[in-house]
Amino acid sequence: MFNGPIPRSLKTCTSLVEIDLQSNQLIGDISQHFGVYPQLIKMTLKSNRLSGHISPNIGACTKLTVLRLAQNMITGSIPPVISKLSNLEQLRLDSNHLSGEIPPEICTLANLYSLNLSSNQLSGSIPTQIEKLRNLQYLDISGNRLSGIIPEELGTCMKLLSLKINNNNFSGSLPGVIGNLAGLQIMLDVSNNNFTGLLPRQLGKLEMLEFLNLSHNQFSGSIPPSFASMVSLSTLDVSYNDLEGPVPTARLLQNALASWFLPNKDMCGNLSGLPPCYSTPVSGHHKRKTLGLLLPIVLVVGFSIVAAIAVIIMLSRNKRKQQESVTAEGRDLFSVWNFDGRLAFDDIVRATEDFDEKYIIGTGGYGKVYKAQLQDGHLVAVKKLHQTEEELDDERRIQSEMEILSQIRQRSIVKMYGFCSHPVYKFLVYEYIQRGSLHGTLENEELAKELDWQKRITLATDVAQAISYLHHECSPPIIHRDITSNNILLDITFRAFVSDFGTARILKPDSSNWSALAGTYGYIAPEVSYTSVVTEKCDVYSFGVVMLEVVMGKHPRDKLDNSLPSEKQAMLVKDILDQRPTTPTITEENNLSLLIKLAFSCLESSPQARPTMREAHQTLICLSAPLHLQQVRMS
Repeated sequence: MFNGPIPRSLKTCTSLVEIDLQSNQLIGDISQHFGVYPQLIKMTLKSNRLSGHISPNIGACTKLTVLRLAQNMITGSIPPVISKLSNLEQLRLDSNHLSGEIPPEICTLANLYSLNLSSNQLSGSIPTQIEKLRNLQYLDISGNRLSGIIPEELGTCMKLLSLKINNNNFSGSLPGVIGNLAGLQIMLDVSNNNFTGLLPRQLGKLEMLEFLNLSHNQFSGSIPPSFASMVSLSTLDVSYNDLEGPVPTARLLQNALASWFLPNKDMCGNLSGLPPCYSTPVSGHHKRKTLGLLLPIVLVVGFSIVAAIAVIIMLSRNKRKQQESVTAEGRDLFSVWNFDGRLAFDDIVRATEDFDEKYIIGTGGYGKVYKAQLQDGHLVAVKKLHQTEEELDDERRIQSEMEILSQIRQRSIVKMYGFCSHPVYKFLVYEYIQRGSLHGTLENEELAKELDWQKRITLATDVAQAISYLHHECSPPIIHRDITSNNILLDITFRAFVSDFGTARILKPDSSNWSALAGTYGYIAPEVSYTSVVTEKCDVYSFGVVMLEVVMGKHPRDKLDNSLPSEKQAMLVKDILDQRPTTPTITEENNLSLLIKLAFSCLESSPQARPTMREAHQTLICLSAPLHLQQVRMS
């Protein structure tokens, strides 16, 4: 909560290496209060009340890797001299009052992986030179006054994970080359622009994409059938366009919201709120006339049926047995995103035969996990909390997990479909991940052999990306606090998913972030036991333990002692490798050596000495780059 101006003396601190003043109430002109810092690597000034222009002197900070000036009151244009920051990896200028065009010179920053210029007053078009940003993973230019067409060159930024160009004045058609961005995973948002024409069928190639927003444009025609190939989609919003025809029949869209598709010209589908699609052609005039005649009849009949059902339920309620009464109450408290609450409650109780032990697929400190197959064939995992007298703690765990998972959209984090909070039934419903926990896989001799070294490096990268997303892409940041091999799930191809957010904490800026001890013995960072302060570095430590566990095939208990760093570095890779997979190739052995080095850096006793999860993820991307290219994945 520091306020007032930046001290003048700071301008002469020419040996400055890193400066972080974020989230205060500091004022002043940044062009006047900051000098030239040849050794500066990181500058973070976001979330203050700083004003003025970005000084051309910034070009002299040639070692700068991170520049965050977001959420201030900075005016003027983005100086082209920023191109001299050849080491820059992250540039955040969002939520200011910047004007002018995006300088093409920014596109010469070959190391840039995150560029956020959103919520300013920038105009002009996207520079065609953007094709040079081959390492760009996060691009956000939303909330500006940008116009023109989307350049085809954007389709060459193959490492993009998230692309936001919404809330601008872009026009023309959406180029099909966007479909070449096979690594797009987190988000593609082009909403609130002036796009016209047909939706490109090439978008169907975005098989990893989870969030697609095409709303509030002027797209016409129908949704291409290829959209059904986007198997990871959790949200598809095409509302407020001129679209017609059927909604795709993709599995993940079977429980979609009608609001994602309305209003449009004439869309149909098997969704509540949409008219059904006709198997034979019907003229538009005849269809509207028929619907106009049928609608009053349908409404009257529908209300009559609902009223009759309500009367029957009221008359029979007093005759129900105690268990049935509990079930009815439970249904009323069942909340879901992708299922009908009342049906899902009965369906889950039926599918598990009232939580019979034969359906248990896992047991944890807070409850048991059951496998349930719903009536529509959908498999879900149901975590039922233990019945304890500490009901308040149970409620907090449910609320914590709901608060966390309801806002997360990341491929490597398990999805939550809903929850039930009731004195008798307390459970959460998740997507079902086929192979279960990493811990269980490593304990199974056959599965451990199948989990070869490339798969192990890939799953380590998946986990790092998920935790990096929680720490660096969520605002406020989210700390998991229980990263263990039991809480990492593997699908049929051994891709990893982080689960169990019951002990997670949101690092709110107005909170002390002190917390009761939480986590699993053997994975908890040493400082937590004597400081009780929650930081991102606690997760980094736990991740280091899991990485060694992946390499060794078992928990690295004897490697977590107070050995000197030199002793740890002297360990031969072959001496600690799990012997069950086939012998690693020379390339794999070199990569594993670097992975082990990274793991030990995450296990440093000093939290400040540990890398951030973003840095850990970047390191692992370099290790698994060839594999990512082979699998047409995002690195």
